[in-house]
Amino acid sequence: MSEHICHNGLIERIEKNVVFVRIVQQSACSGCHARSMCVASESKEKIIEVVDSSGTYRVDEEVIICGESSLGLQAVLLAFVFPLLLVLLAIIVGISQWEEPISALVALGLLIPYYTVLYLLRDRLKRRFVFTLKKTENIS
Repeated sequence: MSEHICHNGLIERIEKNVVFVRIVQQSACSGCHARSMCVASESKEKIIEVVDSSGTYRVDEEVIICGESSLGLQAVLLAFVFPLLLVLLAIIVGISQWEEPISALVALGLLIPYYTVLYLLRDRLKRRFVFTLKKTENIS
């Protein structure tokens, strides 16, 4: 049984079978009563694309957008963990071949093709990272 991560959102626009939902992503401490005194609390607005051909949603409607929590782990691996391992491996191998500054530059330079490949595979990744919509009044 997989767990889901859900966020409240507002439908920005609908184009063909794609619903664009605006969510507010908040840090864990943004709900704290002392957040105005702290620089750690933050919130960002994000637009999430959800494929939906039901036609039951309308612009400015409040919805709940859900995704599987395992997809969140995969996204973190692709965006942060694998690039970090790539940089560390390149530095370790590079130090045996070149001086430290050159190996560091080579390691950072490897991030360009890595993120370029992720960008080129964005359509395939969109099919893998699927979100679903629920109407807010259906949630008890």
